[in-house]
Amino acid sequence: MSDATLTISDRIHNGLDQLTRAERQLAHSILENYPVSGLGPLTALARDAQVSTPTVARMVQKLGFKGYAEFQAELREELKAKVSNPIAKHDTWAEGAPSGHVLNRFTDAVIDNIRLSLAQVAPETFDAACALVADRERPLYVVGGRITHTMAEYLFLHMQVVRPDVTHIQSTSNTWPHYLLDVQPGAVFVIFDQRRYENSTLKLAEIAHAKGAKIILFTDQWRSPVHSLADLCFSTRIVVPSAWDSAVTTLLLIETMIAAAQDQNWEGTRARMETLEDMFDQTKLFRKFT
Repeated sequence: MSDATLTISDRIHNGLDQLTRAERQLAHSILENYPVSGLGPLTALARDAQVSTPTVARMVQKLGFKGYAEFQAELREELKAKVSNPIAKHDTWAEGAPSGHVLNRFTDAVIDNIRLSLAQVAPETFDAACALVADRERPLYVVGGRITHTMAEYLFLHMQVVRPDVTHIQSTSNTWPHYLLDVQPGAVFVIFDQRRYENSTLKLAEIAHAKGAKIILFTDQWRSPVHSLADLCFSTRIVVPSAWDSAVTTLLLIETMIAAAQDQNWEGTRARMETLEDMFDQTKLFRKFT
């Protein structure tokens, strides 16, 4: 994977093992308030991280930049992409739209998103997340935002069948405090938060974290502020030739997680499925072809 396809955050995470102690201290300081932390003067960044200015210069070069100015320019581009609204995103794409039918261009972008995202997912991290959501001893809460609530609901509906004690927290901030009243340490929260990140989602995550909940975050390549509170985080690529971001890669991870979770306790899941099918038959919800 070329550096051109990676965010600066990706580069830092990938290279942590090769950094000196002072450089790792600087790296963690940058990531704490990324990407804003690197937009000030070099001396200010060094002071905040409590390292020397030569340490900043060396690490910038290790990340593949000729100097601090080039590093900052890349950060500004990331910040610009991070806060883009749908109209701005459409205009940016249209200026450099490649030839060919939209089906091909869109599919190419989605395939690239999947390839680049999966390259950043550690199998052991994904397995740990699946184990948490499948653990019947832990209450499971699922929450999304204005757009991502659709993915949250998709996961919720399936997990309701897979296991008991699953709650879908509605994304409206005037109702979700009620859901947090009875949260106990060890509960699991699956949170969806992609650009433009929602203040109410961050506040919910802060309260859940303070109550001792485990947080699994699905976000984008720039990472939601909830990232700093998450126990496990999956950053997926979302940019496609559209005014809207793509949910395909995130949905791929969700469906894989559902498949893994149902296998964690298949006998219990199967019993729940059989009970549910019986209720469907009683209500005649679906047509049956005999």
